Amino acid sequence: MRAHTARLVDDRIRIEPRDTPIPGPGAQQLLVRVRAAGLNRGELLALRKQPPGAPAVLGIEAAGEVVRAGADAGPFQAGDRVMGRCRAAFADYALLDAHEAMAVPERLSWIQAAALPIATMVVYDMLIAQGRLAAGEWLLVTGISSGVGVAALQLAKALGARVIGTSGSARKLAALERLGLDVGLHTRAADFHDAVMAATGGRGAGLAVNIVGGSVFAECVRCLAFEGRLATVGYMDGVLEGRLDLAALHARRLTVFGVSSKGCGPEERRRIVRGVAERVLPLVAGGRLVPAIDRVFPFGELEAAIARMESDEQLGKIVVGGE
Repeated sequence: MRAHTARLVDDRIRIEPRDTPIPGPGAQQLLVRVRAAGLNRGELLALRKQPPGAPAVLGIEAAGEVVRAGADAGPFQAGDRVMGRCRAAFADYALLDAHEAMAVPERLSWIQAAALPIATMVVYDMLIAQGRLAAGEWLLVTGISSGVGVAALQLAKALGARVIGTSGSARKLAALERLGLDVGLHTRAADFHDAVMAATGGRGAGLAVNIVGGSVFAECVRCLAFEGRLATVGYMDGVLEGRLDLAALHARRLTVFGVSSKGCGPEERRRIVRGVAERVLPLVAGGRLVPAIDRVFPFGELEAAIARMESDEQLGKIVVGGE
């Protein structure tokens, strides 16, 4: 089968196609014929932290047909349409752990399905499982035009929340109004507190999602309502530290939490996948939540897809494949 290896060469990510044997599924795995795979900024950031020239395997989510199921792979069988988190997704075939696999809603194309796994697991975790976002609450999302930011906007609106988003692009904010963005703030700086307070009648945001990073961390804390929650899900600015106002944390009963699957064991991953299947996928199946796709690239143009993501021009999800 054809697979792809990535290397960092002269500060550019180079993709090297290679032929490799089709893997066999373990007892609790599914061998999937990949039809489309999502591209995620986090894996590119991780690659850039490796020594230059060191090979890496990209692709952490895919959608496709089950070719063969392991003996203990649960309800899935050959021919089923599935999507999920996996490793080495930019290949003809990939292995999915059965507990990471989800059935593709009938209305979705392969492209739409490939855009869902990582984003839906992240937004379920930060908005529902940990964030406890309620209908009528205000959600603040910094860097809202990213793939996760757009998914957070869509799920929040489906849950009945109101959304404030920041972005350095006025064009992107205008486009997101069509997805229900209530208040768009054109800024990349930590200067949005007054605007958030004005929009929320002085109350603040019940939940804030910080995708930008440490440069706006303290400002996000300032924007929280009484018993507000702050989710840290990324650091696009590369700033890994931020000032925490302990007096505000104490007096306003605030909660600060991280959103990441890196330290999660199998049972925690199962819990998140079950939560997505129960709370998010019905919204997708009913047409209330439609994946926002930025661009689609053939597998042979993976380098162009990466360049698109690193240009910061995207609005929504970049997907590779689409057979």
